[in-house]
Amino acid sequence: MGRPVHGVLPRLFLDHFHDTSFVAERSGSGLAGFLVGFGSPAQRDCAYVHFAGVAPEERGSGLGRLLYREFFDMAARDGRRVVRAVTAPVNSASIAFHAAMGFTVTGPVDAYDGPSSAKVTFERRLD
Repeated sequence: MGRPVHGVLPRLFLDHFHDTSFVAERSGSGLAGFLVGFGSPAQRDCAYVHFAGVAPEERGSGLGRLLYREFFDMAARDGRRVVRAVTAPVNSASIAFHAAMGFTVTGPVDAYDGPSSAKVTFERRLD
């Protein structure tokens, strides 16, 4: 089952990071998946995946892996050496996916985004 993404994916990400984000569309039938990411302006060796999603009927097709590989390639061409991301501890599917993609999984880290906001962190070296 999918979940609405509008509330966690404000327009500003699409307006400002469309050059470093990816969208996969089904032929004539809408969105299959997406990855919104960017190179960190403060940490020149780091890129960050803010949000990625795959339509429920596309899960298991390899689309998520393809989107991440495209992002890894783009980040490496830009001189980035590490990709990071976070998720909520309850998101077991995301944790398993990131581990399978070669990310180091850490956490949950208590108060990551403030009180009562634990996060699991992911890091993958590109070199």
